[in-house]
Amino acid sequence: MHADAEDGRAGARDAGPAAPYPGRILAVDFGEKRVGLAVSDPSRTIATPAGFIVRRAGKRAPIAEIVRRAEAAEATAFVIGLPLDDQGDDTPRAIETRRIAAELEKRTGLPVTLVDERYTTAAALRTVREMGGTTRGRKGDVDALAATILLQHALRLERA
Repeated sequence: MHADAEDGRAGARDAGPAAPYPGRILAVDFGEKRVGLAVSDPSRTIATPAGFIVRRAGKRAPIAEIVRRAEAAEATAFVIGLPLDDQGDDTPRAIETRRIAAELEKRTGLPVTLVDERYTTAAALRTVREMGGTTRGRKGDVDALAATILLQHALRLERA
């Protein structure tokens, strides 16, 4: 859904990925301490963890680094996790995320799609535990896995 620039949502869309054409999608899952990343294959079938970016406390979102990572991955679109509350309403972080999404679209010219990210980190933690792993010292890996879960969900929405 395109919205007015006044609310920080210019260009960013809610729902599934914007365009059903080939090309890699970079998924971004913003957290308070880290930004998890995942990338699709060019046919937009498989999502793979692509690392994370450490956020500095009190600093703005690392938009320039996200743009660099998108360029390195040859991404043609973004999927960004939207942190809604339990009722599906915007949270203060969701409002910030919408602003960041609009800025990414402005800087890159690439389509940005916002996808509900509720419970992706919980699903990532559950997956690690089910595999007998531990999250101790691996928080960045968990954030990248959460971005992967987010992207795989968005890819399913795109095919639906």
